[in-house]
Order: sequence, then structure tokens, then C-alpha cells
Amino acid sequence: MKPVISRNALLHLERRKDLQDVYQNIQGDLDRIEESLRVFSISPSQLVSEISTYLFRKKGKRIRPALLVLCSKLTGYQGDEHILMATLVEFIHTASLIHDDIIDNANLRRGMDSVHTRWGPNISVLLGDFLYIRAIGLSLQSRYPQIIRILTDISTKMIEGELTEYQMSGNLELQEEDYFEIIHKKTASLFAGSCQIGGILGHASPEQERSLLAYGSNLGMTFQIIDDLLDFKGNEINLGKPILSDLSEGRVTLPLIYTLTNDGHHNRARLLELLKEKKLAEDSKQEILRIIRSNGALDYTFKRAEEFSLRSLEDISQFPQSVHREALSLLSEFVLTREA
Repeated sequence: MKPVISRNALLHLERRKDLQDVYQNIQGDLDRIEESLRVFSISPSQLVSEISTYLFRKKGKRIRPALLVLCSKLTGYQGDEHILMATLVEFIHTASLIHDDIIDNANLRRGMDSVHTRWGPNISVLLGDFLYIRAIGLSLQSRYPQIIRILTDISTKMIEGELTEYQMSGNLELQEEDYFEIIHKKTASLFAGSCQIGGILGHASPEQERSLLAYGSNLGMTFQIIDDLLDFKGNEINLGKPILSDLSEGRVTLPLIYTLTNDGHHNRARLLELLKEKKLAEDSKQEILRIIRSNGALDYTFKRAEEFSLRSLEDISQFPQSVHREALSLLSEFVLTREA
């Protein structure tokens, strides 16, 4: 039986919120992944190379490639294939962001113009397709057929999640279980697959592979719930986008679901009235924030994220203590407490 990690254990983890601390033992691998991203995004098409250079010029958190590297090293992997696989995971993630921004008509990504803002939606759709197909094509180099199947399945799930979310856009009857299903497909599936691939490379036992898969899934759920929470309480400068961007784009996330389900009739009626606006005015946004911040919705959302984070710590606790297990534990803490 797996040891249970108490809430106090989580709260007393060393607070290292800088990803450099989490990544300190794999920085050399991450540098190689950055170079690999640059090399594999080069194309005979000048336009593809131009946009790809723009995309990968500003680093994101690179959590998904880091997960793959950490899980491969946790299970004793000694080769080089993890660099290629981590690059492909980031390609798939980036492709999903490009398509996501087009659907949401988002102008900013990581504080920079989104691809469709600079090059238009038509070119951006094709570039997202290019990255998806490039990733699957390069995965054929793997010695492990199951890795190719995993990357294909993940891409399918992410697109299904995006389609479902778009279909449910503005649906104020969305239930919590529907929300969790969407974010599991859109976000957690790639976290989980990254961890699983790392375990496959390291010849993890079936039980270890299941634990890594569960760790990644729970971490991904934590990540997306916190991401949605920050839309209501984050700092615009840190986020690189305006507060309530998700709500303005029609996304119904957990703080709103909680409010519509648990707040009184008056606030629910007022929210429904405000959300009829095609474009939310600034005073409407402030009123929505006031309602949602005053009824416990943000605390409830954080609590659900914390539950998934605690599960991720339980999942990883079966592995022997090492710098890589410690990094994965710290990553769970970072994802839960991040501010951007």
C-alpha cells in the first residue's frame, strides 16, 4: 500500500517556487532540448522557419519536457532518446496553444503577440497542423512502438478536449464533472503521457509506469485548475494576459461553476444577466469578480487543485528517494503555488 502524504507534509515542503531549483539537475538536458526544438522546427519553407523561430524564441516553463526527462532519469535511463521525445512533447503542446489561441481569438501568449495576431488564423492553423504532424513523424524514429501510440493518442485526446470545450463555450449549465473531463483531455493527458514515456525509456515496471502515469495526470489537473483560478485572482503582468480572459472567451471554469451551483438566487441571477453581454464591460468584469471572490469559490477551487496535488505526491512516493524524485515533488508544489 502506498504511503499517504498528509496535507501538513505538503504545506511543509521546502518552498522553492523558482523552476531553476526544480530543474537544477537536468539543466543540461533542457538546454539540449532547446537546441533540438530549434533544429527540428527548421523547414525549407522560409515562413515556417520564421514563425517557428518566433514561437520558440521565448521559453515557456517547459514543464512537459522536464517531466519526461525527470521520469526517465528516475527510472534509470542512460541514453539520448529522451531529448528527442521531450522535444516532440513540446511540439505537441505548442501546436495545441496555437489552435487554442485561434479558437479563443486571444491576442497575447506569454506576454507576446499570439501567432494568429501576427500572421493571421489561416497560416496559424496550418502551422499548428505542421507541428502536430512533425511530432508524430519524428516519433517514428523511436525504438518503442508504444511511445508512438501514446503520442498519437494524446494528440487525439487534446483535440477532442478542445472540440468539447468549444462546443460547451458559454454553456452556464456545465457541471464540475464535465469540466474535469475537458481539462483531463486538454491538459492532463499530455502531462501523463510525458511521464509515462519517461518511464518506458527507463524500463519502468508496469506498476511504476502506472504510478508515473497517475502522477502526471494528477499534476496536469492541478496545473489547469490553478491556471483557471489565476484568471480570477492572478496578476496581469505575471500572466501576460488580462484578468478574466478565459471568461471573456466563453470558457466556463471551476470558480464560475461553483458560484452558479452554490451561490444564492440573487447572485446567480445577476451573474447570468452580466454574462449575456457579448463583450464584458470593465464595470461588469469588476462586479463578476466581486461576486466570485466573495462566496468561497476561489478557496474551493484551490482546495480541489490541492487534492490533485496531494495525489501526485502519493503517486511518486513509491519510488526510492533521489534528486529526481525530490524534483518531481517540488514540481508538484510549484504547480500548486505558482502565480503565473
